[in-house]
Amino acid sequence: MAFSMGEKIRIVLRRKKMTISNLATSIGTSRQNLTNKLNRDNFSEKELQQIAEALECRFEGYFIFEGGEKV
Repeated sequence: MAFSMGEKIRIVLRRKKMTISNLATSIGTSRQNLTNKLNRDNFSEKELQQIAEALECRFEGYFIFEGGEKV
C-alpha cells in the first residue's frame, strides 16, 4: 500500500514525537495551513525539503527512468 506524502509526514512526526504545531513553527507557517496541506496532500518540493530539514531527515524526490536515470 502506497502512502500519501501527508501520511508519510504524519508517520515521521509520530516517530520523532513532534506535533504538527511544532513542525509548523519550524517551517514558518501556521498549524492550520500545515494541517490543510497534510489533508490535501499539497506540497511543493521546496516545502518538502523544509519539512525534511525540520524533521532531521533527508527528502529525495525523483522521477526514475527504467534505465535508472533520476530526474
